[in-house]
Amino acid sequence: MTDTSKRAESDNPLRRVSHAVRSHPWVAVVLLAVAAAALVFSALIGLPVVVTAGLLTMVGVGALVIWASWTRWLVAVALSGVATFALIQLVPYGRAHSNPPVTGEPEWADARTRELMVNACFSCHSNEVDYPPYASVAPFSWGVQRHVEEGREAVNYSEFVTDPGEADESIEVIEDGEMPPAYFTRFGLHPEANLSDAEVAELIDGLRRTPGLNED
Repeated sequence: MTDTSKRAESDNPLRRVSHAVRSHPWVAVVLLAVAAAALVFSALIGLPVVVTAGLLTMVGVGALVIWASWTRWLVAVALSGVATFALIQLVPYGRAHSNPPVTGEPEWADARTRELMVNACFSCHSNEVDYPPYASVAPFSWGVQRHVEEGREAVNYSEFVTDPGEADESIEVIEDGEMPPAYFTRFGLHPEANLSDAEVAELIDGLRRTPGLNED
């Protein structure tokens, strides 16, 4: 093999990756484990896995480009990760944090029923969303925005008078444990929404006495 051929082969990023994996197989194991952990974590917090997979792909491609140019693989991965994180902050989706006017809530059975609903449901199903600090940081801001949009589309208790949506299914989804969703209170997030069994029973009783929130 000529010197030119050897140099071309050494400059080929795919061949360099193959050589690195053969020389240091633990590197591939660690990177795959980190990627798998990121995918699992995204699923646990309600962020679409496809989004995380796309970001991991961006980091991987960026690392290959940087590594092929001038640096070691570990530095390339770190630089690509930082660059990807900085780049996605430019995406405007998830930064509006809008709360349209409240046009009319249900006639709650009592103040306690509304209090429990605010704690458990208003973070996605109202026009009184209290956006947490991480809702301004992509990709978490994307997940928050998506959850709010989907929640308001299903039922918006702040616009109940003009559009009740699926409000009559409120009791059913709470009894089935579908609301609030599990990811909403994982890792200590939104502790106020983590209702006890007694509070769930109290809430359901109040909803049964609230017009329009009971299928019966």
